[in-house]
Amino acid sequence: MAASSSILSRRLAGSSCCRLWCGVTRPLVHIRSASAAKPGARKSDEEHLWEAASGAAGHLSFSRASVGSFFQDKPVLKNPFLEDALLRGYLKRHLPLESCSQAILSDLNAFGERVAKEIDFWGRECELNPPQLVHFDPWGRRVDHIVTSAAWKRLKDLSAQEGLVAIGYDKSFGEWSRIYQMTKLYIFSPSSGLYTCPLAMTDGAAKVIQSVGVSPPVEEAHGRLTSRQPERFWTSGQWMTERQGGSDVGTGTETVAIPQTDGSYRLYGFKWFTSATDADMTLTLARVQDRSGSTTPGSRGLSLFYAEVRRDEEGRLRGIEVQRLKDKLGTRQMPTAELLLDGLPAYRLSEEGRGVASIANMLTITRIHNSVSAAAAMRRVLQLARDYATRRTAFGKLLKDHPLHMQTLARMEVETRAAFLLVMDVCRLLGREESGLASQLDVHLLRLLTPVVKLYTGKQAVAVVSEGLESFGGQGYIEDTGMPGILRDAQVLSIWEGTTNVLSLDVLRCVARSSGMVLHAYTAHVKSLLAGASGVSSLAPAVKAVGGALSELEHFVQIASSRSSGYLELAARDLAYSLARIYAGVLLIDHACWKDASPHDTYAALRWCEQELCLVASKQKRGCYDSSSASLDAALVYDDLI
Repeated sequence: MAASSSILSRRLAGSSCCRLWCGVTRPLVHIRSASAAKPGARKSDEEHLWEAASGAAGHLSFSRASVGSFFQDKPVLKNPFLEDALLRGYLKRHLPLESCSQAILSDLNAFGERVAKEIDFWGRECELNPPQLVHFDPWGRRVDHIVTSAAWKRLKDLSAQEGLVAIGYDKSFGEWSRIYQMTKLYIFSPSSGLYTCPLAMTDGAAKVIQSVGVSPPVEEAHGRLTSRQPERFWTSGQWMTERQGGSDVGTGTETVAIPQTDGSYRLYGFKWFTSATDADMTLTLARVQDRSGSTTPGSRGLSLFYAEVRRDEEGRLRGIEVQRLKDKLGTRQMPTAELLLDGLPAYRLSEEGRGVASIANMLTITRIHNSVSAAAAMRRVLQLARDYATRRTAFGKLLKDHPLHMQTLARMEVETRAAFLLVMDVCRLLGREESGLASQLDVHLLRLLTPVVKLYTGKQAVAVVSEGLESFGGQGYIEDTGMPGILRDAQVLSIWEGTTNVLSLDVLRCVARSSGMVLHAYTAHVKSLLAGASGVSSLAPAVKAVGGALSELEHFVQIASSRSSGYLELAARDLAYSLARIYAGVLLIDHACWKDASPHDTYAALRWCEQELCLVASKQKRGCYDSSSASLDAALVYDDLI
């Protein structure tokens, strides 16, 4: 190495290369040998050269602890309320009285500031400190303690203080209570550390109790579920899934309820998937066992029960053993467990055998919460990507100055706007129904759109968040940026409370049980909104596209009504997507017709309507739902392996 250093020195001194280096102000960097010098050994020529270069330069950009002078600025989370023009515009348009509107907007603004400056850090703490299960105390007693982070507990108190459930039951806001509540959750959700999940189930439980009648023994529970006082506030679990099935509770529920002499019950069974297991109470399904020990099979044998999660004098859970916590892809902030119910004290809420019917209201609420979280995840990743584009320079200019990058973010924005308007319209319909103002058309629309919006936004969220991570390059894939957690948590949105296929079949049931009235309500409302935009020339292409897609949808329904049930089942998913896309299109058009709408609103509507809006019609024309399709699909998947 010393010889090579000498040669290098002579060549630099005597060649034209010296002239090239002399004009450069950077220091000479010499690569040091990896071998260690022996103690007491004289310094080599190489080491003398190194020290001379270091002394002359004064500072080296890359040496020992110094790793260079450039560090990329991270994206900054700003007030999500102020950063969301569509949200503020929607509320300005729809909220009625000035006093009511100002109170809501002021609260959302203050809450958005708190989310950005304080709550987001709590949510991140929950991600970094997931719940742990402690089965035994130091002396061997079974305790089954689920240990959660301090931030998780703070989020519970915050939820009460901010009225994140209570607002939905506050009659002073009339039909707008749900819009107010859900927009606040929309701001909160991406920073909530998944605390929106127990809030969804808490809201659903309060709704069920309200629908069956607020009376003992659940009167106090309802008050606690909707309380604004942290010391009084309860959350609720939802323990439905068992080993044999998730959505198929009719055949998958094995838990039995043994009647007691005081009118209560004891529950025995195994719950395979219980979210927010640290809740204060739960609703669950079970089969009432008669004196002979028999139960009624199927959905007609299921009843709905209310149970409190309590401990005995020795600190053990009463009638519950926590078998293990689930190791999940995402939503790691929240405890999800397998539970053995071994004599859990409970009260029957529903009429015997009417358990599935009794949870319908709960499913409406939790599916809407799911949709809110989906739209919120999309908005959050886009907000961060938009900020990052003003900070990150690549190929000589900021990302925001690269047209292709802006095109990608614009496509994400259109998807996010569509999701937001879909969700808000379902919340609007829910508010009207709960305040007694809903027309029959509103009721039909709410029933149809709840599963449609949930399934569609769940899929949108995964796609948009994934695209959002890509907009950060490699940093979007690095765990400690917090970005990958957004994608992991988004994946649950297409699974929880019904997968895409399960909800698509629910849409078919909804149509069948209403004798097609839900579709009549849908088409009538879409046509009404299109009529209101017919005179706006700038929106003409979008109006034409939605009108044409609606005609195709009506034609498909007419043909499908004469086909077998298998035909409709194959078309169910594409039908649900078509309903979502057409409805999102007309909502974007309607918003762009508002007197205070911006040119961006018009552009978003036009861009949305450029895509294929009625998938089910085009696939019908290609024979995708013919009787041979099912067998061909199975043969393709298994390639004659079965």
